[in-house]
Amino acid sequence: MFENISDRLGVIFKRLKGYGRLTEANIQEALRDVRMALLEADVNFKVVREFIDRIKTKAVGREVLESLTPGQQFIKVVNDELTSILGGLPADLRFGSKPPAVIMVVGLQGSGKTTTAAKLARYLKGKGRSPYLVPADVYRPAAILQLRRLADEIKMDVFADDVFKTPQEICREAMRVAGVMGHDTLIVDTAGRLHIDEALMCELKELKGILKPCEMLFVADAMTGQDAVNTAGGFDRELDITGIILTKLDGDARGGAALSMAAVTGKPIKFVGIGEKVDAIEPFYPDRMAGRILGMGDVLTLIEKAHEAVDVKKAKEMEEKLRKDSFTLEDFREQLHQIKKMGSIENILSMMPGFKELQKSHGVNPDPKDLIKIEAIINSMTKEERRKPDVLNGSRRKRIAKGSGTTVQDVNKLIKQYLQIKQMMKVFARSGSRAMFGRTLNAFRGFMPS
Repeated sequence: MFENISDRLGVIFKRLKGYGRLTEANIQEALRDVRMALLEADVNFKVVREFIDRIKTKAVGREVLESLTPGQQFIKVVNDELTSILGGLPADLRFGSKPPAVIMVVGLQGSGKTTTAAKLARYLKGKGRSPYLVPADVYRPAAILQLRRLADEIKMDVFADDVFKTPQEICREAMRVAGVMGHDTLIVDTAGRLHIDEALMCELKELKGILKPCEMLFVADAMTGQDAVNTAGGFDRELDITGIILTKLDGDARGGAALSMAAVTGKPIKFVGIGEKVDAIEPFYPDRMAGRILGMGDVLTLIEKAHEAVDVKKAKEMEEKLRKDSFTLEDFREQLHQIKKMGSIENILSMMPGFKELQKSHGVNPDPKDLIKIEAIINSMTKEERRKPDVLNGSRRKRIAKGSGTTVQDVNKLIKQYLQIKQMMKVFARSGSRAMFGRTLNAFRGFMPS
């Protein structure tokens, strides 16, 4: 995500860092380049103008021009202002004091409302709430069936009484049923259109009157850029939305919608969708997103994902195995499973500071197929081979390669790097040394094609 703008800003900042001191002329040149980068990223031109004006005011001040590290100070100013246009502080969901708290999910057809409703339900369940999904889109034939299937997938209760035919009837009855069943959160998937029309707005206003929602979240497709921003403004004027969920952010290389949405509408981005799977949603933190755009990584989100994915008991068992030097290929396979729970490899690595530079300088390009290949090789081994790799002679390696659909070279590379990683992890376990970090990355690099 944001690949284009991140690359452009990276070039600008690298040039600034090369100056021994900054002058107003240097800064003016940099600001022109930043302006062009933002406009080419499809950021709203009014947002760009205000953003550049605020940076200019701060960047030509004494704090930057007389700093020992003027390039870094300039980047800090850009980071602060980028955080500001993304919304400043993170915005939590509001649930009110009387259950069930109602969340209406609104937006145009095709923006991903139904999938987002299910993602949001799964996320809230993980936070200890008891969501109840309500399919209120009676116009798109597959919408109700889609939400019910997603609810089955994530083991979530969903309103499924076909006696009620209109959105108004469905919502009234769902409110009653949710109270009886003890659900504290109602997530309502509403109808959409290909564009804003009067009939849709009238229906949504009527549902708003019936449900009295704590949150009305507009779902926007980030890849549609300024069209999504303009549509969000239209929904806000008619319905007074409380927040925004940006979908398909992982595929948005430009970033125009994300960088314009909060500033133009005045409403916070509360969640972002970063993939198609039901767990591919995360809260939106403006400061963290600014860091990712500027190539600084997002360590806090990475840590949170690790906490959610890692089994604490298994982690302690793994630490003990490392201390006793009994880390096997079975354990290595288990670690791969834990990593996959955190999301795509590229998304995980993009949260690490400096990963973009590593990509460019060392040709590190993670491919999900590499993890599949590694797992296939380990699965093709016998239990003894996984626990005692020393027994893997030439004939065994040929058999494993044939069974996994790989080559002997692939098997040899896996064994070599398993031994390297095992050694390095043992050092980590004993000393917690950070000095091994670079070498660990180099070991993992072997799994990634250049």
